[in-house]
Amino acid sequence: MTMFHSLAALTLVSFQNQTERELRLEDVRERVARYVADAPEASYHFIIGTDSQGHRGYTKFATGVVIHRLGQGAWACYRQFSFPRQLTTIREKLMLETILSLEVARRFDPAELRGCRNPAVPFGKPGASASLLAYIDIDAGTVPQVNKTAECVQEMVGLVAVTGKYEPRVKPDAYAASSYANRHTKN
Repeated sequence: MTMFHSLAALTLVSFQNQTERELRLEDVRERVARYVADAPEASYHFIIGTDSQGHRGYTKFATGVVIHRLGQGAWACYRQFSFPRQLTTIREKLMLETILSLEVARRFDPAELRGCRNPAVPFGKPGASASLLAYIDIDAGTVPQVNKTAECVQEMVGLVAVTGKYEPRVKPDAYAASSYANRHTKN
């Protein structure tokens, strides 16, 4: 199976969390929109991040989607994806993680999520949300002495920044990738 065939199969992979299984991407979009609409005056971070773990003969990826209502909790889900070989270089691993995050991100429009609030209420007015910031978390650090991934950071940040819709984040701030998604790559 080629990388292209593996990535094409992603459209069939569902999302899940602790309380729900078999969530289609449309279901995830609806849950995120509902979560924002439930507290339109709140500030939000919408975050997508992917991590991977090499196993014998394959690499397991997990992509997390998190809508964080600042100071008031979050709703999150993830999907797991197995690539039929172990990735051998850090650049290849980070590139595929970033591509998988971007693949999910292209299906969400942060401006549309901002519109989940009452559209009749302009920003800055009572009843309007303070903000909704959108991030793609990259599971890489910038300190070469600590992170083997430091040499690839600028390339991955550039891939995300070119979208114009998402702000790239790296470690230690990239918790959707390095913490949430990471825990779902282990088993």
